[in-house]
Amino acid sequence: MIDVLVFLFENYFDISTHPAPDTLVRKLSAAGFDPDEISLALDWLHELKTARPSEFVADSRAIRVYTDDEQTKLADGCLDFIVFLETAGVVKAPLRELILDRAMGLEDDRVSLEKLKIIVLMVLWSQDQDLEPLIIEELLNPPEDVLAH
Repeated sequence: MIDVLVFLFENYFDISTHPAPDTLVRKLSAAGFDPDEISLALDWLHELKTARPSEFVADSRAIRVYTDDEQTKLADGCLDFIVFLETAGVVKAPLRELILDRAMGLEDDRVSLEKLKIIVLMVLWSQDQDLEPLIIEELLNPPEDVLAH
């Protein structure tokens, strides 16, 4: 499903420019994606588009305590990455909550950091956020192996 979302981002940079659902399914099928993965991705994206970040209101002084389910589902590094994004000013509390909602909405047992980065990208994309090239690069590229000395 994540591969389908990345394909959509790369081919329809403006979320409002993608074709009608039937046409989109045909294009994704022609690109070689599995019909079940297409369906999951489009359902997930529809839920993202219908979610409203304003539903998630947090006082700027509040401290976010992650539930046991969130801590279990999100792999090592995910929560630190979310805190990093907030600290860097890339996301505010409402978008953080939307990111968490969409991560918890994945059928995966565990959400890796790489998948979380794609979720962040999709949330920012769906909310028409300005996406700096360096942010896009960070979110789309897997971390390079670090050589041990």
